[in-house]
Formats: sequence, structure tokens, C-alpha cells
Amino acid sequence: MTVSSLSKPLVLALDAMGGDFAPDIVVRGAAKAREKYPETKFIFFGDETKVSPLLASYPGLKAHCELRHTPEIVTSDMKPSHALRQGRNSSMRLAINAVASGEASCVVSAGNTGALMAMAKFVLKTLPGIDRPAIATLIPTQRGETVMLDLGANIECDAENLVQFALMGAIFCHTILGRTSPTIGLLNIGTEELKGHDEVRIAASILRDRPMPGKLIGFVEGNDITAGTADVIVTDGFSGNIALKSIEGTARLISHFLRQAFESSLLAKIGYLLARGTLLRLKKRVDPRRYNGAMFLGLQGVCVKSHGGTDAEGFANAIGVAHDLVVHGFNEKIAQELATQYGLNNAHEHGEAL
Repeated sequence: MTVSSLSKPLVLALDAMGGDFAPDIVVRGAAKAREKYPETKFIFFGDETKVSPLLASYPGLKAHCELRHTPEIVTSDMKPSHALRQGRNSSMRLAINAVASGEASCVVSAGNTGALMAMAKFVLKTLPGIDRPAIATLIPTQRGETVMLDLGANIECDAENLVQFALMGAIFCHTILGRTSPTIGLLNIGTEELKGHDEVRIAASILRDRPMPGKLIGFVEGNDITAGTADVIVTDGFSGNIALKSIEGTARLISHFLRQAFESSLLAKIGYLLARGTLLRLKKRVDPRRYNGAMFLGLQGVCVKSHGGTDAEGFANAIGVAHDLVVHGFNEKIAQELATQYGLNNAHEHGEAL
């Protein structure tokens, strides 16, 4: 699907009960998103007694949505295996099913990440040529934004997994950020060729020799992530999740220090008033809500994970990510690139003929 071929309203399936502040932020987020994307329609899956009164407050949204009742939810502490077995009628599972059946073009949930990944992989399946899905998101950097993956879906990865992540990340970067030939960096403990695990070094060797929709610049280190050294940062889910949480924690620490500094004296408070405009621009630039919406790359369907603790603004941004991925035919572009990369025989070796 391309922008020009999107002739009918885009339908999004929303897990209304997923997240720390659901269903309130889901409904309010959808209302905000529809202001930006008026052609969008929603199917809410959740407890009618809780969701319906909220929708009543947004008549414009209510007129362009459908509510499907289910009292079952996937809790934040539920194990993925348990959710997969016992959550067949949960709001999360039914929202994913809507994508699989073609009723919706994508699903957005702020619920349990592990459960969402397990359900989405089971129901939607992986794209031909992709062994494992990866979680990707945008990271603010000195040069703009950088795509980073995997952020927790795969604790251990072999070299071919990392190569597939690089391919998907490059297409994601081109689709979302519009960069024609994204630069790709493999996260490592040093930039020297002999550094790192065998899997990382083998992946680098493969990427140097294989034509890609991007350009490998080699190994990058942790401080290169926020420096914007590469357009795409590729790593395993273990290292990626730790790096992401470290970045988020550092941002909160700096915010805490700034707040303390400006409250420390009368002169500091006056300084804050003088610098208020600049500080507000800084806050907006690094606002995590702007980057909310992690994509599960590699599935036969668009699935976006919102941060569980986000607010309505953040959830609206996650809906925006899902919208852009569908409208710009992201999955179709990955499938085309996989056909080029692997061909029919190799794709069959990965589990399914193209």
C-alpha cells in the first residue's frame, strides 16, 4: 500500500485496556490523533462499562469508531506464555486478531510488552525471510533522530538476526525519517574490528559484502547513540534495552538536576524566568512523548507498542507512528527488499517461500 493507493479510511485497532492509565489515555489519545488524521477510524477493544462513558465525551471520535466489549485484559505482570494461553478473549488479543482478519490495518497497545510480542508473533506471523521480529524506536540525538533496534524482543541473537535487523532498520529509517541511504552502525564495546562477540563481528562482515538499503559505517559505541553517529543502531535486545533505559534514566536525572538548580536561590529563579523560553524548547525537543511508539518490525502486520506509562499526547504519537507505517507501505517495502536480498530459495530456507 502506498499513499496514493489508500482510497478508503484507515482503520486502527486499539487495545483500550492496555497501559497504566487505560482506558482514559487511549480514548483521549485517539481523539487527539484524529485531529491530525481525520481520515482515520478506530476499533476499540475493551470493557464497555469503562470505555463507553469516555467516548461520550468526544462525539467527533465516537462517530468514527466502534467499541467491541471484552471484560478480559492482559495485566502488566502476566507472563507472555500465560497471556498467550489464557488471553484469547482479552482486549489485546482481539485487537491483534482484527489486523490478522483484515478488519484493521494496524494495532496499537500500551500493554504488557512481552505478551504483545508473543501474541502478535503467534497471530500475525513473521514476514518471509525474517526469523525474529525486533522492537525499534526513534532516539533523539545531536543530529536529529536515530532508529535503534532491537530494544528487548530478542535477548540472544546470531549474526543473521543482526543482519535482518539492519535491513529492517534501514527501511524503517527511510520510511519514517525520509533518509535515502541511511548509515548503519553495529553497537559494540569498541570500534576496532577485533572487538566484540563473534556474532557482531560476523554480522559486520556479512553487511560489508551484502548490498543493503543503507551504508554500514562499522561498529559504534554507546556514546555514539545520542551523538547521532549512525542513522540506524543495530544490537541484540539485551544490550538495546539496557541502553534505552540508561538513556531515559539519564534524561530524567538531568531534568532533576536542572529543577534543583533553578530552585536553589532567588537569583536562580530569576535566571529561570530569563531562560524559560529556551528551556521550554529544550523540554519539547527531548520530550519522550514525541518518540513514543515502538514498532514490532518483521511481522505480517503493523503492530505498535506505546509506553505503558504514557499520557494521551504520547499515545496519540504512537497512533501517528502506526498511521505513517501503513500509509507509506512499510511492510510491503520490507517484503520487496527481502525478495531482493534472499531470493526464492533463501527465503524458503528461512521458513516460507516468498
